[in-house]
Amino acid sequence: MVREDGKRNFALREGSGDESSVFSGNTPRQAALKAARRLEPGSSESSADRVELRLREKGTDKVHIYEGWAWEETAPDDKPDWMPQEITEANVSKQGIEHIEE
Repeated sequence: MVREDGKRNFALREGSGDESSVFSGNTPRQAALKAARRLEPGSSESSADRVELRLREKGTDKVHIYEGWAWEETAPDDKPDWMPQEITEANVSKQGIEHIEE
């Protein structure tokens, strides 16, 4: 369901079907990137563990499936004062869409 501000809510589904967290975004990819930033980061993008992320769009039976990974990186030189020296970057790759039947 689309909120007044145009964002949609996506629930992160565990393997058991439990929905532990909700991420919002204009697109499923935006919500998946937010979820991926919470993963355990690797030391570099190439060494980061790939994890399957299943996001169910609230109000629908669609489950968006992504492969996500996160890694630590040095913050840019023009970073604001409040930003730490090491930041977590993330990326996702869409694997497909499933429809659940409950």
